[in-house]
Amino acid sequence: MPGPAPTEPPSSIGPARVFRDTRFTSRTLIMPDGQPVLVVAGQVTACGDEQYAFLKAHPDLQPLTE
Repeated sequence: MPGPAPTEPPSSIGPARVFRDTRFTSRTLIMPDGQPVLVVAGQVTACGDEQYAFLKAHPDLQPLTE
């Protein structure tokens, strides 16, 4: 009996990217797929490409530069 099919290793998303919320210090944003993204202390972190695209397009959020 053959074993499980090989899967591709997960791709690296790179470093987490942080945004500043210019309107609220605490809230929950809901992505189109229903996934919640939390704003805490006026900041929210994108942990993947889809979250990054969603947060980058949001009018109340600004990317933080290091």
